[in-house]
Amino acid sequence: MSFEIFRQTVQDWAAAGYLPEALAYGFVVNALLAGLMIGPVLGGLGTLVVVKRFAFFSEAVGHAALTGVAIGILLGEPYTGPYGSLFGYCLLFGILLNFLRNRTGLSPDTLIGVFLSVSLALGASLLLMLAGKINVHILENVLFGSVLTVSGQDLVVLGIVAVLVLALAVPLYNRIMLASFNPQLAAVRGVAVKTLDYLFVVLVTLVTVASVKVIGAILVGALLVIPAAAARLVSQSLKGFFFLSLLIATLSTLLGILLPIVFDLPVPSGAAIILVAGICFALAALARALVPRLQGNPA
Repeated sequence: MSFEIFRQTVQDWAAAGYLPEALAYGFVVNALLAGLMIGPVLGGLGTLVVVKRFAFFSEAVGHAALTGVAIGILLGEPYTGPYGSLFGYCLLFGILLNFLRNRTGLSPDTLIGVFLSVSLALGASLLLMLAGKINVHILENVLFGSVLTVSGQDLVVLGIVAVLVLALAVPLYNRIMLASFNPQLAAVRGVAVKTLDYLFVVLVTLVTVASVKVIGAILVGALLVIPAAAARLVSQSLKGFFFLSLLIATLSTLLGILLPIVFDLPVPSGAAIILVAGICFALAALARALVPRLQGNPA
């Protein structure tokens, strides 16, 4: 079933009263479909981000998306979806950063800080050049996300990225996790640590860029980190850590999309999603502090 047929079916059911009234609007159905694809992927991949301590990297890639958008508009791509420049620039950003991380003596956070600063300076300069050609609200959507801008094309891109990430990450998840916990042991066991490191960087970059439309460039990195951090506080096994992170990320995404629409709140979708995830983290931290059997778990 195509996205168009599914959306029309849901809208018809909502109009008939079988589903909530909000689902009668096409953009709401698009946003929820995007959330159902984004949430599980970000939640699952976020466990690796937390274990590898790549939180700052995911934030840097999210911010680099702003520069990718500016380059795309400058090159004549449609401002509603400059995917060529977005994916191209952010992949180059992530791979080059990882290459230099392995080749220089600089600490990862220092190198990421350099890349992030230069990228933001380039993006800001290009956006000033384009200030007279684009609507400022376009930049707001890129920065903070907007359910109103999710189109059928965006859903196709999200679907392709989600399938690609799952196809690559699921079979290699245990190897990537082992390489994250103990690279030396992984190498002894024949795991290609450096190759998996580059693969992980590419996967994080792809899912981050694909999520910008819904969550926003500034906040997308947070959804990779917060659900996984919350899950790690209360999980008692690696399996529980993975599935709880996936659940928190998915619920945060869906509730963050729906709540502003249902209650007519003037809150960007990205901000609402992260606020819901933040509440989940606060509850997890409270549970860890109050429940004795959780206090012995490694955080």
